[in-house]
Amino acid sequence: MTDDVTKDSNGNILADGDSVTLIKDLKVKGSGGVTLKRGTMVKNIRLTGDPDEIEANVEKVRGLVLRTEFVKKA
Repeated sequence: MTDDVTKDSNGNILADGDSVTLIKDLKVKGSGGVTLKRGTMVKNIRLTGDPDEIEANVEKVRGLVLRTEFVKKA
């Protein structure tokens, strides 16, 4: 079992400030219908206390929490 190590969908370890790419189109709830497309680059991520989630600012959405299963390290 890995203790509090945040990994992307491919098993690469993520750190604060890394850039990631979305591997799936994601609809953002509560944002007025914004959909983030597959392949979108997300820069300067922040780790949360949860190894399954990261926080990021993307386009029009600030403070977005993404599941690590939908991103890969860029």
